[in-house]
Formats: sequence, structure tokens, C-alpha cells
Amino acid sequence: MTKKGFTLIELIISIVILSILMLFLYKSYASLNRSNTIFSQEIKKIQKSEKIKKALYLDLTTAEASSTTIFNQSRDFDVFFLQTTHSVHDRIHPYVAYVVNDKKLYRLESLKPFKEYPFGADSEFIADFLGDVKTFRLYRAKASKSEVYLVHLIFKNEEEILLKTKVLNSM
Repeated sequence: MTKKGFTLIELIISIVILSILMLFLYKSYASLNRSNTIFSQEIKKIQKSEKIKKALYLDLTTAEASSTTIFNQSRDFDVFFLQTTHSVHDRIHPYVAYVVNDKKLYRLESLKPFKEYPFGADSEFIADFLGDVKTFRLYRAKASKSEVYLVHLIFKNEEEILLKTKVLNSM
């Protein structure tokens, strides 16, 4: 008698082996999805940090000479005003302020100069929220012919930005 098909035991064994392979493939797929989620979250954090660095860098390097005013708000926070050629909102030579309010950092952009802090009722600006911060300080180098600044920024999630910039329009 010749054998023309598979026996029931052979079919059950092949289904069990296939099921085991599918289980390992599913675990690998789930692990890959978890890794991709973590990776995309980290990428978003890095992109946000780089966007803030870029805004600070461009605002300070393209600032008008001697236009930066720094107010010490507290031991951990500074407020500063400047006029720059860099605009996030497509304005020509906007006035920019970096302000910390309730431990939240904001970048303000206006067509009118900022004169005082806290702002008056007639202030007009667009505010961009940059993040929750522990420290935001701006230091100006004193023994330099050109305007050199050091920005020290610590976010609540312990991420730290230390940025040294030089105003390109100063001599």
C-alpha cells in the first residue's frame, strides 16, 4: 500500500511548529513596535531641544548691536529683550523677549519694542511656549570687544542647554 497523504499526527506536529514560529515572530514584532515608539519619543525631544537652541542662537547672533537688555527676575530666571533680524513669525526686524512665567519659558515676538517687565496693558506680541524650566539665565561677557552671551537653560525633565553665542553685528 502506498502512502498518498499526511497522517493526522504529522499535520498536528506541523501546526504546532508553525504556531511556535508565529509566536516568536509576534514577540519580535511587538518588541520592534515598542522600540519604535521609544525612538520616536526621543526624536521628538531632540527636535524640540534643537528648535529651541536654533531660535536662541539665531536671535542672539543676529541681534542689533547693543539692543539686548537683561533683567534678573530671580536667582534662577532672567528676562531679556532684544531686536533681531531673525523672526519665527515672518516679521521684519522684530523685537524679541524671553520670559519665564510660572516656571514656563516663553519667546515673545513683537513689532513694538519691549520697554519694561512686567509688560503693560498696551503690549502686543505673539507668544511661543518653549517648555517648563528650572533655570533660565543669560550672561553677558564683560571683557570682550564684541557682545558674547552664555545661555544656561535647564528644563524640568533635567535636559540642559548651555549655549555660547556672539552677536555678529557688534564690533
